Amino acid sequence: MAYALPVWLAVQEELLGNDGADFESPSCFDDFDDEALFRLFHLDKPCIAFILDAARIRMKGAALKKTSMSVDEMVMVTLNYYAHGASSSTILQRVGQVQTDCLPVINTVSGVIAGMSDQFISFPITHDSKKKVALKNKKYCGIPGVLGVLAAAHFRIRVSPYEDSFRSFVNSSGYTSVVSQLICDSDGNILSVEKCCLGSMFDQKLWESSFKGREMEEEIHGPYSVIGGKGYNLSKHVLTPVSEPANSSENRFNDAHAKIHNVMQTALGCMKSRFRCLMQLGFTLESTLDKKSNIIKACCVLHNIAKKFSVPPPPILGKFEALKPGKQLSEPEINPEAVKARRELIMAHFYKPSYRRSAQS
Repeated sequence: MAYALPVWLAVQEELLGNDGADFESPSCFDDFDDEALFRLFHLDKPCIAFILDAARIRMKGAALKKTSMSVDEMVMVTLNYYAHGASSSTILQRVGQVQTDCLPVINTVSGVIAGMSDQFISFPITHDSKKKVALKNKKYCGIPGVLGVLAAAHFRIRVSPYEDSFRSFVNSSGYTSVVSQLICDSDGNILSVEKCCLGSMFDQKLWESSFKGREMEEEIHGPYSVIGGKGYNLSKHVLTPVSEPANSSENRFNDAHAKIHNVMQTALGCMKSRFRCLMQLGFTLESTLDKKSNIIKACCVLHNIAKKFSVPPPPILGKFEALKPGKQLSEPEINPEAVKARRELIMAHFYKPSYRRSAQS
């Protein structure tokens, strides 16, 4: 996600192919002015047109047979649901449907947009791209060799207390949620999103079982690391803060760590503000985790697209929701080599010798 907008759009156009799609073709969105578009979808017209063209191509084989809605209307209903967590009466009247009839449509379109993640959510892979991202992150916070910020993002859900799995959805903050593993860069672009697990899942276990976690720990991405919070074990490739800083160098490192770690909190806050369905994903069963995962991944795709189109998020409702502290293992693993490597990093980049004048001088 390091391209300038014109280059990025050209790359996506090549990936999508023409296949009869026309970026300027008429759509049902044309019935609304710019103000109404932003109010209903929290996106602007060029951004929606781009999303619509991308979705049209992929919806050819995914459109529901039992719906009277066109592909454009299906996308309209879904984007409106993402923006507000429920379909607006304006949209329901426009497509001639009721709320319950829209749920299968939303699930279908969410699966299609989530499938676009391989093109719109990109973790740095080449040597040059990794070097470029790491240098940008170092410029932002001062910590070298960092590819992104790692977090277990929790999304509120509803679960019947009579369900056998109810307690498994309760997270460390005491409410029911599902959790997905996200990695973002210093600009708040989502670089990786995977898994959708029960809210009680430990951050460390989520990392160890993830594709990106295995890739990093097996050094497929080289000597680089990601920034992780207190819910993770310090390792060669997950850089956590010093739990009990003993000197000013460690304090400076912790300040730098907190600075870039807060980028994830801001990114999640913006994403939940734009796509308010993420603030409450509704009733959930273990058997429906894939549907929730598609909605989360689809919103991450649209978050990146909206950032590339420089679409501002709507006003934040209250403060940014703080990242959950993370459910820590009772006996976290201590890696002496990782502790030593972090100490050497701190001494090399955050140590500032103090000079004192002698009494004689």
